[in-house]
Amino acid sequence: MLNDRGKEVQDLREAMQPQVEGSAGDQQPGATLSVILVSFNTRELTLSCLGHLYSLELPSRTEVWLVDNGSQDNSAHHVREAFPNVSLICNEQNLGFSRAVNMALKRCSGRFALLLNTDCFPEPSAVAELLRVMESRPSVGIAAGSLLHSNGRPQNSFGRAPTLGTELLPKALLEVLLPSRFPSKRRPPSVPMEVESVVGAFLMVRRKAWEEVGLLDEGYFFFLEETDWCVRMRKGRWSVLHVPQARAVHLQGGSAAAQGAAARIEFYRSRYRFFRLHRGELAAATLKGGLILKGFCNLVFSGLMGVLPLPWTSKWRDRNRIHREILIWHLKGCPQGWGLERG
Repeated sequence: MLNDRGKEVQDLREAMQPQVEGSAGDQQPGATLSVILVSFNTRELTLSCLGHLYSLELPSRTEVWLVDNGSQDNSAHHVREAFPNVSLICNEQNLGFSRAVNMALKRCSGRFALLLNTDCFPEPSAVAELLRVMESRPSVGIAAGSLLHSNGRPQNSFGRAPTLGTELLPKALLEVLLPSRFPSKRRPPSVPMEVESVVGAFLMVRRKAWEEVGLLDEGYFFFLEETDWCVRMRKGRWSVLHVPQARAVHLQGGSAAAQGAAARIEFYRSRYRFFRLHRGELAAATLKGGLILKGFCNLVFSGLMGVLPLPWTSKWRDRNRIHREILIWHLKGCPQGWGLERG
């Protein structure tokens, strides 16, 4: 028998466990594909994305998982009503993207998993194209598609893993002057191409690969978790592939997009973690010093532009506010309490 204190601890642990919903028939044993979405206060986007997903060319044995990170907009209820076949994992709080995805990866049964942002809408055959490439190339651990703006312009979908050069020098200039070393959307490939890193909004991963390399690093709350995964995949001798024929419109209108300075701070935090893990402490310290200097220059320049009587003055004032908050965060020692909202 548990004493009163032991019973309280057990009750607390049970309360912290995520709710998992979905019938055994929905969570298909031996599914070909498991589609995983994570939502946080993006109800309308999530519903639109799920509706679009079911209109695509998908394998007959496909299961869909949605991990809701403690949304306050009743997302889970609406998904439950509109899409009863979706397997829901409902967290009481925002646990971050990596941890949420890992919850689904641990429970899903697919030979492949598709990570799909709720603001990402693949073309009809895009998922099937990613799956075809993965099945025909057994050495590929991760394959990701080509992301587009709603007007068809290409977004950044792939590139080099971060280095001091890419983070401290003008990246656009590197891509123009050294396109073979710094591939980008400026010269998109016409056929599948091995790359160092891909953007995780529309990303397919092989079960065997993630079981060998490991799940997403939960030390990243948001941003660069997929970049870290790609680097670890390549170290584990798995290829990372960009598949231009698998196209998807990416609205970039998810929960982080509206967070302004908080999202930027979270991006800086993730960059520093990536450098400590993959480039070393000296490189991480050099990066931080360089970005603080760049941030100060950006603060001064945006402040000057914000006082000029020009049509875009308010835009520069907004930028100045963000640069100021980021610089203050650095000067305070990068405290953990700043950044995106956590549970």
